[in-house]
Amino acid sequence: MNQDELLKKCEAMDDSSVMGACQVMLQLMEKNKVEIEDDLPQTYLEMAENLKPSDVSKVLQLALKVRESGDIKDPELKNAASRIIRAIEMS
Repeated sequence: MNQDELLKKCEAMDDSSVMGACQVMLQLMEKNKVEIEDDLPQTYLEMAENLKPSDVSKVLQLALKVRESGDIKDPELKNAASRIIRAIEMS
């Protein structure tokens, strides 16, 4: 499944398991001081605390970047990103 297909699936998603996976990844990004998006209006922790179904596509884009990044070495964060992607693929 390509990125565009995943993003399209996110648009109508209201799955609590996906939302939980998104929150975990955002919290790990904040904890590990990972910087991917410079233009976010809030911190990753704020995003995690205020996450809405409409935000899942933004988090998916972050997850794809985390998974593909050669600069991010934290296996826990990479696994969290992969869980989000798989959960959306399976939904």
